[in-house]
Amino acid sequence: MVSVHIFEAFLKLLFICLDTETVKKIRKPKPWKHSEPITRAQLVQMRDEFWDTAPHYGGRKEIWDALRAAAEADLTLAQAIVDSAGVIVQNPDLTICYDERGAKYELPKYVLSEPSNLIRES
Repeated sequence: MVSVHIFEAFLKLLFICLDTETVKKIRKPKPWKHSEPITRAQLVQMRDEFWDTAPHYGGRKEIWDALRAAAEADLTLAQAIVDSAGVIVQNPDLTICYDERGAKYELPKYVLSEPSNLIRES
């Protein structure tokens, strides 16, 4: 039974690799709106909670660490981070990525960019 899961993961990874002619260049996510306006402090708390719990749902910690570093970097550095970590980018906005073993990593937009209805504190 384990070999079937490994084979399925391999096929998924192969499809992803064949689907991308070259390395996908990452980009910022499209503008998005949270269900209700939130403050920067609330956004930071949501991000911290995600990064603290994400590794417990699967995948490798070093890939989660690389994805966090990429999410918090400018686009040029983020591209270098995901390339050097061997991250396979499915969606150019980093919302769906895979590692070399076929494990899937899903990132919510709130860790990648700010919502359009962020409350600007004065």
